Amino acid sequence: MTDEKQAYHVPVMLIESVEGLAIVPDGTYVDVTFGGGGHSREILSRLGSEGRLYGFDQDADAVTNIPQNDNRFVFVRSNFRYLSNWMNYYGVGQVDGILADLGVSSHHFDEASRGFSFRGDGPLDMRMNREARTIAADVVNTYESERLQEVFRVYGELKQARQVAMAITSFRERKPLLTVGDLLQAISPALSPERQKKDLAKAFQALRMEVNDEVTALCEMLSAAVTLLRPGGRLVVLTYHSIEDRIVKNMMKAGNRDGAILMDFYGNRLSPLRMLGGKVTQADREEQQRNPRSRSAKLRIAERRDEEKPNKDEDGQR
Repeated sequence: MTDEKQAYHVPVMLIESVEGLAIVPDGTYVDVTFGGGGHSREILSRLGSEGRLYGFDQDADAVTNIPQNDNRFVFVRSNFRYLSNWMNYYGVGQVDGILADLGVSSHHFDEASRGFSFRGDGPLDMRMNREARTIAADVVNTYESERLQEVFRVYGELKQARQVAMAITSFRERKPLLTVGDLLQAISPALSPERQKKDLAKAFQALRMEVNDEVTALCEMLSAAVTLLRPGGRLVVLTYHSIEDRIVKNMMKAGNRDGAILMDFYGNRLSPLRMLGGKVTQADREEQQRNPRSRSAKLRIAERRDEEKPNKDEDGQR
């Protein structure tokens, strides 16, 4: 990989996540978060001439990272929530593995003009897909206080959600919030000085998730993934905060967003997936020092069950 590609985004737990796919050389795989292409290139390095890889990304910037002259790779410029639609379009009924590296890439954080980070000033945008209509400025300038409070409480898990929402509505009575600087000026006084950086990160996360409808998109992608995976196929997901990790864990454990485990008449689990690895995997100390983004990452791996065989409970007993 070139230095330019590395600068776009450094993939987290690259080897661990790709090995989690248990790649077969002639298999069909999907990287639903192509980004800088790091995970995709590692997958391609393990595929034979008959293997296929589909890479999804809704951000036009990712197009520059597409592997050149490799007919095994198909780039799909789309939100991963449409995974099922696009696989149907390409005539792919089942796949051997799906990988998702959730959250925001380092490329997005580093570009102040995208508005994802409070480290630099820029327009309050936060769109993953810059062709989408709603930007973060629309949210903070048009949502009622109660709705803003819900966004910060649910997506940011902010204890001061009410105070932050009130600070925004008070500020916009004087002037609209159009830039990152405006948002910082509005909400910083409502945050505890000792936790200000952490709480600012939570507030920006909440707005980003609202703008991009991330929770709904994630649930739709995971549901499609379960349907697309062939028996024995792998689902590998990297998460970065508790909200998305909870959804992924529940889907892998129970086959639904809420984690409700259903049983058949004989007490067998009806979950279509089986979690692998026993416990969540996190980046080692060396990677965490080299790549700060990896510090909050959790790697989860699940395998598609064979529907013809009864599921087993956690200790492996019928």
